[in-house]
Amino acid sequence: MATITVTIDGKAYRMACDEGQEEHLAGLADRFDQYVGHLKSSFGEIGDLRLTVMAGIMVMDELQETQKRLQKLESEVENLRRERDEALDRIDRNDSTLANAVNEVSGRLEAMAISLAPRIENTSS
Repeated sequence: MATITVTIDGKAYRMACDEGQEEHLAGLADRFDQYVGHLKSSFGEIGDLRLTVMAGIMVMDELQETQKRLQKLESEVENLRRERDEALDRIDRNDSTLANAVNEVSGRLEAMAISLAPRIENTSS
C-alpha cells in the first residue's frame, strides 16, 4: 500500500492507495479541490463540512449526467450494430438473389446456344 498527501481547501490529508495509483489519486484530489474552491469563491466561508458536502453533490451530479450520456451512447451503438447486421443480411439475400438470376440467365443462354448450334452448322455447310 502506498500513501500520499493530498491538499483539499488548503488542508493536507494523508491517504492510502494501491501501488502505482498515487498520481491518479492526486489528480482526483486536485479536481475535487477545484470543486471546493469554486464553491468557496461562490459562497464564501460556509464551513468545511458544508463545502465538502456541496462539492460531493456536484461531483455526483456530474457523474449521473455522464452515466446518462454513456447509456444513450451505448443505446445508439446497439442500434447501429443492429442496423449494420440487418444491412449485411440484406446484402447476403441480394447476393444470393443475384447469383440465382445469373445462373438462370446463364442456363437460358446455354440452352439457346445448344438450340442454335444445329442451325448455325446448317447455314455454314
